[in-house]
Amino acid sequence: MRLSALRRLNLLDTPPSEAFDRITRLASQIFHLPIAAISLTDSDRQWFKSRVGVDHQQIPRHLAPCAQVAETSDLLVISDLQADGAYSRSLLADRGIRFYAGAPLITDDGYSLGAMCVLGTEPRQISVEERKALQDLAAMVMAQIELRHALGRIDPVSGLPNRTQFREDFDDIARDSAGQMADLVLLNIARPEEVAIAARVMGSDYIDTLIKGAAEMISALLPFGRQVYHVGEMQFAFFVPHDIDIGSDTYRDDLTNFLSEYEYGVDSRFVTTASFGITQFLIGSQTYADVLRMAHSASQDALELVSRVNTYSSRQDVTWRRRFAVLHGFSSALKHTDRLHLVYQPRIDIVSGKCVGAEALLRWTDPELGIVSPAEFMPIVEHSAMIHLTTAWVLNKAIEQLGIWQRAGLHLQLAINISAVNLLEPGFAQNLFNTIERYGVDATCVELEITESALMTKPVEAHHALNRIVAYGIRIAIDDFGTGYSSLAYLQKLPAQILKIDGTFVKDLSKDDRQRALVLAMIKMSHELEYTVVAEGVESEAILTCLKEMGCNEAQGYFFSQPLLPGEFLKWKSESPVAS
Repeated sequence: MRLSALRRLNLLDTPPSEAFDRITRLASQIFHLPIAAISLTDSDRQWFKSRVGVDHQQIPRHLAPCAQVAETSDLLVISDLQADGAYSRSLLADRGIRFYAGAPLITDDGYSLGAMCVLGTEPRQISVEERKALQDLAAMVMAQIELRHALGRIDPVSGLPNRTQFREDFDDIARDSAGQMADLVLLNIARPEEVAIAARVMGSDYIDTLIKGAAEMISALLPFGRQVYHVGEMQFAFFVPHDIDIGSDTYRDDLTNFLSEYEYGVDSRFVTTASFGITQFLIGSQTYADVLRMAHSASQDALELVSRVNTYSSRQDVTWRRRFAVLHGFSSALKHTDRLHLVYQPRIDIVSGKCVGAEALLRWTDPELGIVSPAEFMPIVEHSAMIHLTTAWVLNKAIEQLGIWQRAGLHLQLAINISAVNLLEPGFAQNLFNTIERYGVDATCVELEITESALMTKPVEAHHALNRIVAYGIRIAIDDFGTGYSSLAYLQKLPAQILKIDGTFVKDLSKDDRQRALVLAMIKMSHELEYTVVAEGVESEAILTCLKEMGCNEAQGYFFSQPLLPGEFLKWKSESPVAS
């Protein structure tokens, strides 16, 4: 039971800790002795959690005075080991130690873990005050142990040291081994969506079972005495011993076999996807959070590999860091909207050559990132909660501009992009109507563009929302037609009036027979369904000629004009022979 209590506390073979070293140094100073140690009594050894004046990490338990302290739970003083019948032949006596005093380290439930001890090379006595001081020091050690275990350092589910303890041990390693290389392995036992589904179906007890099982299995994988940390709900980390080559096929195969052979709970292999992330780092050059982040990044990339074991790549990490920087920067832009503006790309009637509309496009300039392409930031924004505020800002600015143009006598069809998330927002349609009325805009001049794949996400709900919007007089365009998973049966039922063919289908139209045949089929089908067809990405007269021969209704692209600021748009329209 005593050994079980000791091992539950996860103290054996853990890295040095400044909190314990402080007590040991204090003991040496109080007793004016060269040697002091916090000694834990294992089954066959005395292991030193902290030590002053001792080079070795452990000694055999046989004839070790600290073992007697652990067994009796009493303070032990030996004035002269060489004159003591029991310890004169001990390892300590052989090494010149003459004096020993040790106070027991006793847990709240009465188990003795070892001793707070002081040692000297000369025989001496101990006073009553010194006995009390040594017992106080032992109590301070136990208070530190209990504090670590009870207050935020041991995870209550896995029973392993948690992220807080990892941070403290990491800082201790950084202090003692700066400049050396180290390797960290992180096990991620499930994807977030898998955890959510399992919790919803099976309950939190099932998640606890997975965590407990994983803690046992990963601990069993490691050599005896290696510490495992529970650093996240479904994440475990451990340092790799220096004698193991993490880049070797053998080590990676061991990790892969672990993933394929072990289960963390009932049927865990069939409901969760685990992966290993490995990172190598220079001790002292990075924080604990940086190292965990790199290992986590590697574990996420590992999910795409058959082995599900991956080593950290700085190149892949740069991509994700850039993505996060864009996400963070754009969230700031929504608070400082002077960093955002709209440009307008003209849309031309192919037969008459006149400008009949424009598409409002969002642009963003960040003070640190500079000009960020919408091709980069919009996919990120669309998959975040920011899409709601973003679309609301774009709709407001675009409709306000349309009102300005209409009052100036310029009547155009203005297309504004929205996502499926926006379309399904409660109150979206009414807020749109309110904006149109606020700026006194003719609703029939407003056109909402939405991709076909977005419409297919929740087709029934999308159809109901579109019906209400169309009934108000607003036109609907299906954007990037041909790039999604089209359902012709669904498309023919949509209350949309316009199909926009994606630019990827028209870029080689003048020199690719198969592309011409495909676009011609799209146009014919769309006309059969009574859609107006708009071709995007028109960049040459040859492409425009092909589209005209095919009967395409409208076109937009750099052949006509790049997207323009409102003032530039008016100037272009008045001066361009194409738009007149």
